[in-house]
Amino acid sequence: MKSIGPSQYRIFRKLYKNAAREMCKDCADFILPNSKILDFGCGSGTVGKEFEIFFNGEILGVDIIDNRIEDMKFIKYNGEDLSFLDNNYFDIVLINFVLHHCKNPKELLKEIKRVSKDTIILYENIPEGILSRVMCFLHGVSFAKLFQKNEEIGEFFTKEEWEDIFKEVGLEVIHSKKVSAWFNPMKEHLFILKKGV
Repeated sequence: MKSIGPSQYRIFRKLYKNAAREMCKDCADFILPNSKILDFGCGSGTVGKEFEIFFNGEILGVDIIDNRIEDMKFIKYNGEDLSFLDNNYFDIVLINFVLHHCKNPKELLKEIKRVSKDTIILYENIPEGILSRVMCFLHGVSFAKLFQKNEEIGEFFTKEEWEDIFKEVGLEVIHSKKVSAWFNPMKEHLFILKKGV
C-alpha cells in the first residue's frame, strides 16, 4: 500500500491552516510573542507554521518522516531519542495529535519535559464513548499503514488516564478543554501543561 506524503497533505492544506488558526486562538493566553516553539511530530508542518506566524515565534519541527509542505526548520529523528535537543531550550512544545501514535508516550513526555522551559501544549484524541473508541482505533490503524508504513497502531488514553500520566512524569494541567466539534465522532481534547517539581 502506498504511503501518504506531502502531495496528499497539500490537498487538505487550507483545512489544516484554518484548524491551526483556531488552535492558536485556543492557546493565545499561554504563549508569549517571539517564543521558541518545538513542533513535536510536525507532519506537514502546517500547524507549526501557523503557530510561528500567529505568535511571531521561531519554530523547529521534528518527526520520523519528512512530510513537510511548509518552509520551516526540521530535524528527522528515530522516534525515541531526543538527546540532540538541549535542556530547557523551548519556551513551548506543541504536540498536535501525535502521542497516541508513539510506542512509549510516557518516556517521550519525560524527554519533552526536559527540553521545555515550562509549557507543553498537547492535543489528543480521547476514546470516550463507543463511537469515539471505534474511530480512534480506525484512525490508529489507518495512520500506521498509510503514514508511518508500519503495524504500530498506537494507544489512545482517556482524559483521566492522561491526567494520571501527567502526574507521574511531573507535569501539571493548568488548562483543559474539549475542542472537538459536536458533530465530530472522535473526541478531541486540549491540555496545557506546566513543568512541576
